[in-house]
Amino acid sequence: MSISHPRVRVIALELMPPIRDKFTIHSRAVVCQDVELKGDITIGPGTVVHPKATIFAIAGPIIIGSGCIIEEAAIIVNRRKEVMRVGDNNLFEIGCRVECPSVGNFNTISTRARVHHTVRITNYCVIGAACLVVPTDDETLDDYTSIFGPAAERRTWSGRGRIQEADLRLKHAEYLREMLPKFNRLRRGDGA
Repeated sequence: MSISHPRVRVIALELMPPIRDKFTIHSRAVVCQDVELKGDITIGPGTVVHPKATIFAIAGPIIIGSGCIIEEAAIIVNRRKEVMRVGDNNLFEIGCRVECPSVGNFNTISTRARVHHTVRITNYCVIGAACLVVPTDDETLDDYTSIFGPAAERRTWSGRGRIQEADLRLKHAEYLREMLPKFNRLRRGDGA
């Protein structure tokens, strides 16, 4: 039988152990009810998760730091058995997909960008809109790396304006923490 046969896929799914859901959502985090969560997920203080975002801890747990913004249709997936750590004050824009095992602090994953599980992101990196970052070998992006354009070209940012960007990101998160609860139902975790 070939692997593409529909019955083979059904049998393989039945043999996998079920994923246990355990959500730890900090009391100061704003997580909308329409978010799709699966697995062992910890969400830190001040983090904002928009409706229709997806966070799947398939093989190992996901720990999301403080002050992150995860927008609509963003997908965060951990396919590895190790803990996926997402640092503080990261921005995951609309429709991006991130599978990398570690994300540092103050990174921006732009709209419709995709980051493969062989990449590790450090600090102050920017993955441009619709960029596809899929190296064949494990790779760690250096601090201040910017990836842009259809060919996923790379450049190192000088760091100028980083304080202003951090202030703007903090104001953005503060605004969302104030406005989202007015128009959306919120989700609480096991710990809240």
